[in-house]
Amino acid sequence: MPATNEWPSHVCLFFLYQNMSARTSASGLLGNVINLGCGELMGRACSVATVVWLGHRYGITVVGVYALAQSLTQYLQPLIDFGLRHVGARLVALYPHAACAIVDQVQSRRIFRATLTLPLLLAYAACAKLPLEMKVFLFVFSAAGALYAVSLDWVAWGQGHLRIVGIAKSAVPVSILLFLAAGRPSAHRVVWWLVAGNVFGWLLQAGISRRWNRLSSELIPSQQMEEIRASLAWRRTRVMGLAWLCNLAFNNIDVLMLGVMSSPEQVGLYGAAYRILNQVLATYYVLTQALYPHFARHDTKQRARMLRPGILLPLLAGGTVLAAFISLSRRPVLTVMFGHPFLAAAPLLALLAWSIPLDFLTSYLSNALIAWGLERRILLCTAIAAASDILLNLAFIPRFGARGAAANTLLSYGIFLAALGLVGRTATRHTTPSPSEIDAVACP
Repeated sequence: MPATNEWPSHVCLFFLYQNMSARTSASGLLGNVINLGCGELMGRACSVATVVWLGHRYGITVVGVYALAQSLTQYLQPLIDFGLRHVGARLVALYPHAACAIVDQVQSRRIFRATLTLPLLLAYAACAKLPLEMKVFLFVFSAAGALYAVSLDWVAWGQGHLRIVGIAKSAVPVSILLFLAAGRPSAHRVVWWLVAGNVFGWLLQAGISRRWNRLSSELIPSQQMEEIRASLAWRRTRVMGLAWLCNLAFNNIDVLMLGVMSSPEQVGLYGAAYRILNQVLATYYVLTQALYPHFARHDTKQRARMLRPGILLPLLAGGTVLAAFISLSRRPVLTVMFGHPFLAAAPLLALLAWSIPLDFLTSYLSNALIAWGLERRILLCTAIAAASDILLNLAFIPRFGARGAAANTLLSYGIFLAALGLVGRTATRHTTPSPSEIDAVACP
């Protein structure tokens, strides 16, 4: 899939919006969004620069193995959190005086889950179609991502310190790029410089988040403590965790399946096309995130208006124009960004580009429907789309490689859009969510 639109983050973003609105002005909220966005932008720019550097200096195979390692690291986060990040941030915002108790409960579970992910990483690295040295790199690089469990950036998120969250998020990509630039390693050593930058980046993120967090340790009333324990119970966090995992699988399972069913060259070519599309869609996701609080206040009539063709068709048209432009300019874009050898990815980019109009619609609809209290139905839609993508990949990747994965992306988006359309028909008959229902969205 071309990009990762982590819609569970939008859920907690809306809760923070609700929590902050009583004490901050609109300009203050905008300032916080800018603080978060600056860190995100820096991290994204460094991440792209790293891949461009690897493509020009080290070739397709190194880019493919690095893309595979990054994808594995992405899967660690929902497995470690499984809803705890979002629920924990909500609880810190609600009960700031109980921050120490909340952190103790959340962190002990996150660290325990991080240790459980290591055998899974080892099993995947063993199954990947890579030379032994690259398998070792794949495991060590992704295992370093387990250090995410010790970070307290979610506490800063809950406290509304979005500048700290943004800076912490940029620590890993910035560190990897700096290590790569400082070392200027040979082709045989480049992967280990990537590992060193990755380890340092995760440690730096943990240090930043812990240095600036101020945790209160006041006496907590027993009733509030029971509410905190109930909110952190497995039955309350599992829906958010499953939602995040299914959404990630829908967006990113192609790379992992190529890693065990095809060659690193195929992963590298697919990863190059993926990166170009990801930059286009990331800009659009800023719009969907900004619309989220607006969606959540809609009544039934307003919901119907937001789903009328007069809104959906311009989104489709805008995405189609972008898809046509990227498809027509794919060869010079790939050459400039990654080098001449990556022209082999041109057919993949031509296919993946046409997922842009579909993604414009699915991202808009999924964010609207979650804001309207239908997150469990969105979970079902995402699970169906992810399952269809996995089954299609099993059928077509062994024969067609990355081209099969790119074609499957379009088919899976069509299935996802159809499922969202069916849910959308019921949304206009759904009542406006009450405050308790809105809270349930933030913490199922």
